[in-house]
Amino acid sequence: MNLHTDLPTRSQIDRLLQSRNPASVSLYLATDPASSGDGERIELKNLASEARRQLEVAGTDKADLVAIGEAVAELDEDDAFWHHQARSLAIFVTPESLTSYRLPNHLANLVEVSDRFHVKPLLRAVTFPQVAYVLAVAQGSVRLVEVIHDVVPTEIVVPDLPRDVEGAVGKSSIRAKSSSGRDEGALGQRLRQYARQIDQALRPLLNGADVPLILAATEPLDSVYRSVNTYPHLAATTIVGNPEATSDSDLVAGARVVLDELYAEELAAIHDLYGRRGSEGRTAADIVDVARAATFGAVDTVLVDMDEVVPGVVDEETGAVTFMESDDAVGYGVVDEIARRVWLTGGRVLAVRRGDIPGGGSVAAILRYAI
Repeated sequence: MNLHTDLPTRSQIDRLLQSRNPASVSLYLATDPASSGDGERIELKNLASEARRQLEVAGTDKADLVAIGEAVAELDEDDAFWHHQARSLAIFVTPESLTSYRLPNHLANLVEVSDRFHVKPLLRAVTFPQVAYVLAVAQGSVRLVEVIHDVVPTEIVVPDLPRDVEGAVGKSSIRAKSSSGRDEGALGQRLRQYARQIDQALRPLLNGADVPLILAATEPLDSVYRSVNTYPHLAATTIVGNPEATSDSDLVAGARVVLDELYAEELAAIHDLYGRRGSEGRTAADIVDVARAATFGAVDTVLVDMDEVVPGVVDEETGAVTFMESDDAVGYGVVDEIARRVWLTGGRVLAVRRGDIPGGGSVAAILRYAI
């Protein structure tokens, strides 16, 4: 089973967050990569119907209603599109445009109508690694495997990647003589040359990327490669065992364990920092306080509940929050708006489960300075 994903880049998220249109519709739809898409298309029609109802109540121009309906209908009729899905589908539509992203996360069905897009669930896909590379290095072989959740592993063809130590150093023998320190030193030199060539071959592929690179190797290659690696996101944990005797599927299983560790470590570090900044008066966990801080660019990092929608509006100038009893086309998600303002002022946004938020509330922020 393959997942067909197209994760948004930062610039694409920027455009979504900066978009303004009185008839902005955000749809989130759970999908199944093994499905024919029939059930999902029915649910899309239900979500679109609810969006139309909210737009009509808000007095949206009929021409805009027609344009939005036609855009969604055109997507619904695209058979090829529905046969290539991931775990969730995010759709952002106005009378002028429709943008969709197929996501590896399990997201709940949701419809939001406002003058801006509801982007918080989408941010979950970029909060923590969904993609990684496994570099399986042995003296007799090297391969790079792409890891995507629930996707069949794929070996990546890397130009100029050496096949083995022999090919890298041009020597017919790499066997060290245990009785000769000089020969063992020569082996170490050859391994470093081999490792440097691997690192150099990976640079064009990894340049500018921020996905984890996970090493699968045994000693001494594990330590040797780490000593010459230039990629800043090499995971500290190695997948143990001889990579030549390990299938790609087993490498992916090992990589998932490492990614879970990275996720847990990052969350623990954020919670620790939140505790330390709290003693300095540089944290906030009340929606009203965080909205005001976000408006003035005072938030360094914010954790938001990826699922909750708190209806209301946030004043553009003061950050004052007006809560609403129900969700309609006039208001929007207040926590989503907080996330938008933090993102656009250069802060870090982490869309997480409520249990991962310090204090267990809707939002928690680490501030750049006390306010």
